[in-house]
Amino acid sequence: MIALTVSLQVVPGSRDEFLAAIEENAERSFHDEPGCRSFDVVCDLDDDHHFVFHEIYDDEAAVAAHRSARHYAVWRAAAAKYVVPGSQVNTLSHRLFHHS
Repeated sequence: MIALTVSLQVVPGSRDEFLAAIEENAERSFHDEPGCRSFDVVCDLDDDHHFVFHEIYDDEAAVAAHRSARHYAVWRAAAAKYVVPGSQVNTLSHRLFHHS
C-alpha cells in the first residue's frame, strides 16, 4: 500500500468551497479508481484553514492512475483558486501497517 499525504493552507474565506471541491475529488477517486482505498481529510483544530489529506492506494500505479484521472485535473484547477501558493506539501510513502 502507498500513502499520499498532502498538507496545505486554504485562502481565508474559501473553506466551504474548498471542502466541496475536495469532497468531489474524493468521491470521484473511489468511483473511478479501483486502486483508491482510503481518503481522509482533517482540519487543524487551531487553524481551520490548514488541512491534511491522507490517501491510501494499492500501489504506485494506482497513485499514477489517480494523478492522470480526468477529475484530478478538475481538482488541480480548484486547488489553484483555494490553496495558498507555496503552502502545499505532498509526501508519498509506503504504508507499513494500519491499527484501529
